[in-house]
Amino acid sequence: MKQINIVCDGSSLGNGGKSARAGAAAVLEFQGNRKIIGEYLGLATNQQAEIVAACVALEALKEPCAVELVSDSQYVVKTMKGEFKRKANLEFWKRLDSAASRHRVDWKWTRGHAGHPVQEICDQAARFIAETGTVDQKRLDEILLG
Repeated sequence: MKQINIVCDGSSLGNGGKSARAGAAAVLEFQGNRKIIGEYLGLATNQQAEIVAACVALEALKEPCAVELVSDSQYVVKTMKGEFKRKANLEFWKRLDSAASRHRVDWKWTRGHAGHPVQEICDQAARFIAETGTVDQKRLDEILLG
């Protein structure tokens, strides 16, 4: 199995409000090569955006892989490890279960905004997607390259 490293993040501007705008982003790394991807969610919460960020990344893998997935969402990491019960966002969890099912995923947590360089890139990209309502691949690539 290929070893893939993933860092992902979600952002919801106006979280939970009537005009919330959410985006999700992920950086995938294989043998030193990085790729950034994202999804615009529109009206969604931060928790939903965090789940979708992991979904987008795992769905992008074309074959079963061994994955180290890093998220700053304890909600995502602890739920996928079975430490939190699923009480809400069931449609989103179903999507993530499906995306993760083909892979061997090691779920890791990192503190957000604490200097993890790739997590900071994901945060910036997710906010950009939420702000603009688009996944502009050219701009995401610029964010990735710094």
